[in-house]
Amino acid sequence: MADLKEQCRILVADALNAFGKELGVGDVTTAAALVMETPPNPDMGDVGIPLFPFAKSFRQAPPAIAAKVVALVQQQEGTSAVGSFAAVGPYINVKLNKAAAICGILDKIASQKEQYGSLAEEGTKFLEGRRVMVEFSSPNTNKPLHLGHLRNDALGESISRILKAAGAAVFKVNIINNRGVHICKSMLAYQKFHQEKGETPESLGLKSDRFVGDCYVEFDKWNKEDSSAEKLAQELLVKWEQGDQEVHQLWKQMNEWAIQGITQTYQRTGITFDKLYYESETYLKGRDEILKGLEDGIFYKEEDGSVWVDLEEINLDKKVLLRKDGTALYMTQDIGTAIYRHGDWPFNQLVYVVGSEQQYHFKVLFYVLKKLGYQWADQLYHLSYGMVNLPEGKMKSREGTVVDADDLINSLRDGALEEITAKGREEAVGDPAAVAEKIALGALHYYLLKATPTKDMLFNPKESLSFNGDTGPYLQYMGARICSILRKAQEAGLAPLSATQAAGLLCHDAEWELVKVLEQYPKVLLKAAQNLDPSQLAGYLYDVAKAFSRFYHECPTLSLAQENRELAAARLFLVTCTRQVLENGLELILVPFLETM
Repeated sequence: MADLKEQCRILVADALNAFGKELGVGDVTTAAALVMETPPNPDMGDVGIPLFPFAKSFRQAPPAIAAKVVALVQQQEGTSAVGSFAAVGPYINVKLNKAAAICGILDKIASQKEQYGSLAEEGTKFLEGRRVMVEFSSPNTNKPLHLGHLRNDALGESISRILKAAGAAVFKVNIINNRGVHICKSMLAYQKFHQEKGETPESLGLKSDRFVGDCYVEFDKWNKEDSSAEKLAQELLVKWEQGDQEVHQLWKQMNEWAIQGITQTYQRTGITFDKLYYESETYLKGRDEILKGLEDGIFYKEEDGSVWVDLEEINLDKKVLLRKDGTALYMTQDIGTAIYRHGDWPFNQLVYVVGSEQQYHFKVLFYVLKKLGYQWADQLYHLSYGMVNLPEGKMKSREGTVVDADDLINSLRDGALEEITAKGREEAVGDPAAVAEKIALGALHYYLLKATPTKDMLFNPKESLSFNGDTGPYLQYMGARICSILRKAQEAGLAPLSATQAAGLLCHDAEWELVKVLEQYPKVLLKAAQNLDPSQLAGYLYDVAKAFSRFYHECPTLSLAQENRELAAARLFLVTCTRQVLENGLELILVPFLETM
């Protein structure tokens, strides 16, 4: 269909230029410059080309231009093979040659398989040559991952997969915040409440990161009762920075517990990284860069000896980069880490997946790196996302009101398992617990990704698990229904036709609408990659599921086999292509594809 649309453009452009020559205006456009729209009503056509831009050149009303151009198009050879052209007010509407369009798009899906959606018309990948580093997750080693991390992780992993599918080389990184006073608070609570008893995550039967998080909550309760606790935490941080052996030994043990548990959650949710960075190894980086910038006159020193950057150029005030004692801040550290990373893996784009509350930080960071002369600073991007909470309200780690990632997934899994059991599907799905886990992950990831990243959102667990409507389980159910059709067809000895054989038989409106939706996948994938927005892909996959549902109800496949085996086989080919697109897309938004459900 993409080829037919391009031929529409060429035919209309040629006719416009011919009309221009008749009027003595000359050439007025190229095929690539023509805008193509989708008419609001399918009965009006499949493609609409507005002619408003040519009214001034031709000194005629767009409807008059449309009528003349359609007449010129119809005089050209090969027009009927493309479709039928009609002047509709200021538009030229085209009803494409359905058989040719269906053959082209279904043949492309069937031949490209897992690559469908990733390739431009000439066969190359859209983002070939782009090297994108994506930083996401950034957990603290004083608590397990929670719902906010799950949104961050889903965005980072999905964007990485989408960029890779579009042809970019992607390098996923994670900076683990494993130092600071918040870490010391967990360490102090462990010393006070657990160390003498010899308690460990294993002895208490707790997931290791959950145990460390419990220590952090215990510190907060202690601090409310004893005001000296905060001072003790600061003193412990000083000892850590001085390299105290005993403190470092405890710090390593607590970090090991936290990271071990966090890694288990990553494995469970399908999150992976190419490299881990640790704040304890990067927090001193950047100081020399700031001092060099001071020498070069990029920054300036206040009377107390602190080093600042003037941000008037970006309509902000000023920002301290080194304290008066010469020590670094988070900004200094991030400057050094960005430079260090570029040395590790030279990127031409770096995407930071970080909450919207850090917008100011990244504006300053990008500006400072640009002032330091790093050309790649123009390609730094803050993928800012909104807060995510549960209907019960805002969560706070130190007060223990945060919902741990694992607890949330467990509750979703248990809810899915109840649904499987209630429907008596245990034997049909094979391994109910494993399927329930995949339904839980599908519900979670789809719900987190279907919202535009910048929006704050409420995660409603019950709503996310619904098997109807705009949810992950609904998409998984459609995938399972497709696989059921394909299995039963194979058992019945019904094989799908080829694209060429099937195209002329698929004449029903529901078939045509489904094919048109499938044809949009490459365009949607590219847009999601360019905008770094998985919600566009999630919304598209819901459209695929809805279009397939309509097709399923209006165009019987298996039950038609005895009456019209050829048409049944043609529809089976369309079912096969739909499975391919749905499976390709679900992989990119972290929703497991299920063959049985």
